[in-house]
Amino acid sequence: MNSKFKNLQDSFYRMNESISELKKELDAKTIQKKDKPLEQVVKPIEETKPIEPVVVETPKVKQIIVEKPLEVVESISAPKYKPEPKPVYIPKKSWFETFRENNPDLEKFVGENLINKIGILILVLGISFFVKFAIDKDWINEPARVGIGILAGSLVMVIAHKLKKNFAAFSSVLVAGATSIFYFTIAIAFHEYQLFNQTVAFAIMIVITAFSVLVSISYNRQELAVLSYIGGFAVPFMISTGDGNYVVLFSYIAILNIGLLAIAYFKKWKVVTILSFILTSVLFSSWYTTELYDNKLPHLGALLFATLFYFIFSIVIVLNNLRNKGVFSGIEYGILVANTFLFFGLGLGIIHNWGINFKGMFTLLLALYNLVYAIILYRKFGLDKNAIYLLIGLVLTFVTLTIPIQFEGNQITMFWAAEAVLLFWLSQKSKINSFKIGAIIVQFLTIVSLMLDWQKYVFNENQLSIILNPIFITGIIVVASLVLSYFILKKEENNSKIFSFTFNAVFYKKAILIATTFVLYFTGILETIYQSNQWLSNSSSALSFTVTYHFAFTAIFLFLVSKYKNIIFRNILVFIALISTLLYVVWFYSLPNKEIITNIIQGSKVNYAFYLHYIIFGCLIYFGFQIYRIATTEPKLKILNSKIAPWLFVFAIVYVLSNEIMTHSLHFSQDNIDKVEFANAFPKTNSSDYYIVYEKEQYLDFKFDTIKRQIIKIGYPILWGIFSFVFLIIGIKQQWKNLRIIALSLLGLTIIKLFAYDINNVSETGKIIAFILLGVLILIISFVYQKIKKLVVDETSKNESHEN
Repeated sequence: MNSKFKNLQDSFYRMNESISELKKELDAKTIQKKDKPLEQVVKPIEETKPIEPVVVETPKVKQIIVEKPLEVVESISAPKYKPEPKPVYIPKKSWFETFRENNPDLEKFVGENLINKIGILILVLGISFFVKFAIDKDWINEPARVGIGILAGSLVMVIAHKLKKNFAAFSSVLVAGATSIFYFTIAIAFHEYQLFNQTVAFAIMIVITAFSVLVSISYNRQELAVLSYIGGFAVPFMISTGDGNYVVLFSYIAILNIGLLAIAYFKKWKVVTILSFILTSVLFSSWYTTELYDNKLPHLGALLFATLFYFIFSIVIVLNNLRNKGVFSGIEYGILVANTFLFFGLGLGIIHNWGINFKGMFTLLLALYNLVYAIILYRKFGLDKNAIYLLIGLVLTFVTLTIPIQFEGNQITMFWAAEAVLLFWLSQKSKINSFKIGAIIVQFLTIVSLMLDWQKYVFNENQLSIILNPIFITGIIVVASLVLSYFILKKEENNSKIFSFTFNAVFYKKAILIATTFVLYFTGILETIYQSNQWLSNSSSALSFTVTYHFAFTAIFLFLVSKYKNIIFRNILVFIALISTLLYVVWFYSLPNKEIITNIIQGSKVNYAFYLHYIIFGCLIYFGFQIYRIATTEPKLKILNSKIAPWLFVFAIVYVLSNEIMTHSLHFSQDNIDKVEFANAFPKTNSSDYYIVYEKEQYLDFKFDTIKRQIIKIGYPILWGIFSFVFLIIGIKQQWKNLRIIALSLLGLTIIKLFAYDINNVSETGKIIAFILLGVLILIISFVYQKIKKLVVDETSKNESHEN
């Protein structure tokens, strides 16, 4: 046992020595691999071989050494892989993030910018509270109270002056507070204490305004100029007594605008210009609306001041860019256009309310002003070409509107129609896409305004002349505007980005075509409805004009879209043609017949429905031709190629032509009605009673039923037999089995009708003619079938083999 144990112990010692040597060897290899570059140490994963475990055997023990090899494997990285760079998404910064970037030092912003404004506000409020407290306690009388306010404002102003050199921003805030104190103090002294009259108060406030303007120039601070303008603008309201002296008010506003706008010109303060335009426009428009509503508008004075403000802003906007040959900004373009629109609208409103026939001359003078202005600015000062294009566009607009503007109403619709074209044209010339947004909005408003104008066909008290009336002319002008817009955009194919809106030129051009068709259709049909009902007492005759217009319009446009191969519009019009045909079958076919009945009732002799039905008939033939051509050349249209479609098509043909026989027969047989008997049955004295009119219609319907039955029993069988023969020949030649079945079905229906209905109560002559002709047709059909039976059989066998 001892010897065995000793041998075992020796084996363990040798095994430990072997393990130690193996560890040293593996450590050395690992260190050597770590010192090499990664590309040399690492091979691609697919080429690496698994590391064999180290097995140490002893007589009693087997141990798998895997620790170090696993560590080596884990220390080896995967092959280098460079991923493709992903697009970096930069989120839009919030207002707080932008604020933090502009003011990284929050403490500095609060201490130097925010707290001083809060402080001056608190100071003004504190002084106000103190003064109120002193007044409540009767410590000071009314003049002293005003004096305290002026003293407090002066004190703040002195402090601001002292701090100007080293603390300019803080000092300007104090100046603003001091100016506010002055304004409110004088306002209180005038309204509450009546220490001086309105003229003195007005003069003092003008001095305050002038002083604040001088301070803003001295400080060169735009915000002080804005405050000065707001204060000066508020002066009339602070000293107003409700008398409403518009001459003094607008004279003062004009002087204030000229003075401050001149300063804004030299200092390049565009905000003052924008603010002055907005406030002046709002003030004048509000005054105009109020005076117009109260029927107290001073027309001449209102027109003169509107013209004065228009000149001021049209000149100032241009002067702001002449000094440095600058390019107009979008805001300046907007003010220039808005100023013109506002003046034009106010001017037309004033002249219309005034009752003078001066609107056309006013429009022409406005066009001449813009023309002269554009020529002077272009030749003498070299103004921005885009602005020149805008002025020229305004000239063209006003010249275009000069003549139609003389008509009553509809001026806004025509103006917007012309303005939309102008904006699209300016967008093309100036390459400013933002004009397109304005054009789209104006064009939408134009169509809405036109639809409102159409209501005058119903609610207009005066009779409108044919075609030469303002409503119809407005519709034609809108159509011309849409057509011109389409041709201006015709060459545009690419989308353009306008702010956050993508303008799809191709889509909008299609929308313009649809809108043009819509406006043209309703402009014509509404005029037709109105005029036909105004001039014709026969309702069927009047309706026939409308129906004829609809069918002719649809046929013409179907021809045009088919010629230019516009598939979408063509399919829409084909659908409309199908609906129109259905309406004719159900309703419109009877208009000539109803016209005859109404003529007899009213004692008139109009035949408009009868003659116009030929145009409708021609349109129906064209509809059928187009539908047949599309069905045979374009199998994708499943509706037209369905199994029921040929049956409906044949039914429509047979029905329409059967109605033609009926219409012509009644038209030439109306003299057979005994007019004397009719007059005796219904005296004229009761002709206005609706019940009597209904009885007259029933009487005449009964009289015409005899003629109708003769036509149905004699004419229809002959016509249907002819159709059966024609359809059968076409079906055989075209190898169209379905049509042959339809022909035989029609023939069978004709035979059944002949023996079940026609043979009863018909004249001998009619019965002979119907039977002979129909018999001959049936024999001919039978002969044709026997003659070309082989063709039919061959076709049938081919179809059966093809199906198998």
